[in-house]
Amino acid sequence: MTVPNTLFLRLDGPLQSWGDPSKFVIRRTMEAPTKSGVLGLVCCAMGLSRAEARARLAELNTLAMGVRIDRPGTRWWDYHTVGAGIGLTTAAGGLKHGAQGTLITRREYLADASFLVALQGDGKIIQQVAEALRSPKWALYLGRKSCPPSLPVFVQPRKDRDESWTNPTVIDGGLKAALSAVPWSPRYAGEAPPKNLPGLIEWRGRDERDIAPSEADVWYDEPVCFDPPVHHPRLVMRDTVGVSVGEPIQRRTPAPPRPRADYANAEYKKRRAARLDADHGLCVFCKSPATTVQHITYRRAGGNESQEDLRALCRLCHDAVTMIEYGLGMGLDRIDPEDGQWRDRIISKREEIISFRSLETRRRRFEPEEVE
Repeated sequence: MTVPNTLFLRLDGPLQSWGDPSKFVIRRTMEAPTKSGVLGLVCCAMGLSRAEARARLAELNTLAMGVRIDRPGTRWWDYHTVGAGIGLTTAAGGLKHGAQGTLITRREYLADASFLVALQGDGKIIQQVAEALRSPKWALYLGRKSCPPSLPVFVQPRKDRDESWTNPTVIDGGLKAALSAVPWSPRYAGEAPPKNLPGLIEWRGRDERDIAPSEADVWYDEPVCFDPPVHHPRLVMRDTVGVSVGEPIQRRTPAPPRPRADYANAEYKKRRAARLDADHGLCVFCKSPATTVQHITYRRAGGNESQEDLRALCRLCHDAVTMIEYGLGMGLDRIDPEDGQWRDRIISKREEIISFRSLETRRRRFEPEEVE
């Protein structure tokens, strides 16, 4: 079996920031992920502290890195303060308080950017990094801790497809071939696909006598140590990467939080009592004695409900309706149990609840008690 020599990372998020040589009150970001930032992310996945990472960096630096800029993002500045109310340490070891003890900084981010990163090298090291990214020990972030990823960082092929980029013969063609092999995914159906994308490919000579091209950029981002930060230069070539087009990236929008009424509100209590009286104290669905009132909309919840916003229900029907609403991820507008379209669903859910509760009752009744 051929051991893969390449792995891919998807760095996609609302904000990213990849260290620039700038320091102190102005913190810039590079246009794409730096090697220091990517290897820092890998060490984070491995659960290595800054001090512990030093022993692994020499090995990790043997991996060559390439970046495909799928979406460059927009540069965005943040007004940032440090030390407010806490004080800043002076050179003499004292503390500055008040206005003089607040440091105002400007920090730059890349907003709405997306990058595909390829790491290529020894198969054993690649496997170790892949295992760490599949199950990271610490939370991963995109350059700064305030920049969480919006997609899984570790890129894996779909098992239900024959994706050619998993073939070692494809990724053995070098970093450019590897970056070209992974399909570009539009964010939405109908987004115009690019023919080529910008790429930043790490240049490495075949031996010490190999001279670097004059157009190579020098990036001071190869980490030697994180504490204190020490970096060596590396050479990066700008190139274009041809891509195929895959399916849109699936970003599932989470369901809105379930609205809640203010049950202690005096006005709500009056409207609740009025609804129970209007329904003659009976469940509007099964005509059993009603024990609660259900909102069919939360648009006026909190004491402003009209009588038509509420329905009297027994506990069983209330639980059935609520479970269906949770399953559908419903928002402000909920189920009206008097609406015929919900009848079969509510009956089915009632039977499911009764069956479960009966099993639980029998289990508790007939299971032998543990003897200590």
